[in-house]
Amino acid sequence: MTLLIFLVMFITESATEKLCPLRTSIDVLEGEYFFLCFPESMLRPETEGYTINWYKENAGRQKLIQKTQRIISQMNFLEFWPAELSDSGNYSVTHSNGRQNFTIQKWTLNVLERNKSSCFNKNHLTTEIQNAGTGHSLKCSDLSVNENDSVTWYKDCKNYENETERELDFKTLTVQHSGIYTCKILISHNGRIYHSTSTIKLVVEEDAPEAVTLEIVGRDEEIETEIGKEEILNCTGFLGYDMQEDASLYWLINETFPEKCSDIPKNDPSICEEELKKLHLGNKFYVTRLLRIKKVRDEDLRHNFTCKFQADEAMKIKIVKLKKENTRDLPVRLFTTGMILAVLLPCVLIAMIVVCVMFRVDLVLLYRNICRRDDTAGDGKEYDAFVSYLKDCASTSEEEREFALKILPMILEENFGYKLCIFERDVSPGGAVVDDIHSFIDKSRRLIIVLSQNYISDTVVYELESGLHKALVERKTKIILIEYMPIRDYNFLPESLSLLPSKRVVKWKKDKSLPVNSRFWKNLRYLMPAKPTKSNTKGHCNNLGLSSDGTQPWIGGCDCNAVI
Repeated sequence: MTLLIFLVMFITESATEKLCPLRTSIDVLEGEYFFLCFPESMLRPETEGYTINWYKENAGRQKLIQKTQRIISQMNFLEFWPAELSDSGNYSVTHSNGRQNFTIQKWTLNVLERNKSSCFNKNHLTTEIQNAGTGHSLKCSDLSVNENDSVTWYKDCKNYENETERELDFKTLTVQHSGIYTCKILISHNGRIYHSTSTIKLVVEEDAPEAVTLEIVGRDEEIETEIGKEEILNCTGFLGYDMQEDASLYWLINETFPEKCSDIPKNDPSICEEELKKLHLGNKFYVTRLLRIKKVRDEDLRHNFTCKFQADEAMKIKIVKLKKENTRDLPVRLFTTGMILAVLLPCVLIAMIVVCVMFRVDLVLLYRNICRRDDTAGDGKEYDAFVSYLKDCASTSEEEREFALKILPMILEENFGYKLCIFERDVSPGGAVVDDIHSFIDKSRRLIIVLSQNYISDTVVYELESGLHKALVERKTKIILIEYMPIRDYNFLPESLSLLPSKRVVKWKKDKSLPVNSRFWKNLRYLMPAKPTKSNTKGHCNNLGLSSDGTQPWIGGCDCNAVI
């Protein structure tokens, strides 16, 4: 008796294994009876006090399936009486003991719309290619386990020879046997009749293609990776020369099903499985599926990533493992080159900075000369500079007057095209001195002050203060100081002069500064506005009463502190 019970249990379990293939994506026609199931062998050994729960994914969340008249869950079976289009989606079944939930299996169910003009849907059929002259059998669906259920066979939607068996046998195939065969099973449930169909496209050829074995492309492998790096594992299965609709290919992580990837990558879990894709390359058919790992973790290096490929009750397995990538030392030559560059580049950069600082003036003048830069165009100013110097008759040095009246205009005007306004040289007497000085400074781009120990007098003090007001308050005119004689004490100058940048002081060094290309004239031109060089150009303030007969400007009596 015990032996008989064991035999019945073994037969039942074998039937369940056959009825419940490990397919992750399943197609079914609307309006037909269908069920999802899993082999009882997938249950954990500790079954005491456990419950089986079925779930359907809804808006990204797992919703517990409640029993209705149409959908019934019984342990390892979830039945649809019948399936409707709204049943499409992701399903899972869990094994719970009240403290922990273990996912047993996951499916993606696709309910296909029925073709009202035909007895089958072209997207819901399998193809079998056979050689003429051989025997063959077409098997009906295993969705019904009741042997008393009515079975009807159709060929091209027409009743086929009143066949009512679950297998359609052909002793000798001919080309005329080619066609689309549909098996229809009528199932009685709660006083109503439901049906289930399976469709097979039979192709009989005189020379059928050579039989091929199911295989996974590539062998078991170890992939070198780094912690935090993204990895995409690919698994591709070769089906042969015809597409088998019942073929399934899926990933397992340590015998656990991964979650599905969504259409929004940022919402995906750290490891997810993409949808199954079918490929048709030439006359060969493949299925492929990717496993996406966002960031490799330490624990992932200890996992077995298993790809399972199943079709026609055959299964192939491929195992992928991750391991840390071996770090390689840099070649000696490359390391040496890098070190030399690391030392030389800062040195070259520092050298370039030093050169630019030391020869800043020369580089700026060269740039102005090449680009023909002109800062004076359109600024409304009439003169490039107003020259202020000691005009006392008691001046201890005639050289200072000669520098202001002859040397400055000779170099700046005749050699470099600047237009200077020198009060003593260019203005006729008789005007209001204070107003004229203010007007000239206002029309000049620079105020050149020829500075010496004896510089201060009533007139030059006004020129200086007016220029300082333009430079520091109105910011209209820039001041250039020429230290004609060495000055030990600057206390005789206004305090506001100390606010000027020290870089705007140029020192005259007598004979050493006389050549046109001397450092003195370069520094002075650097402080002057940029202007294209014009040889033999003389700039005078002719509009304010310079005598038309070419005589020398008015020089009046030698009263100290008077403007000449």
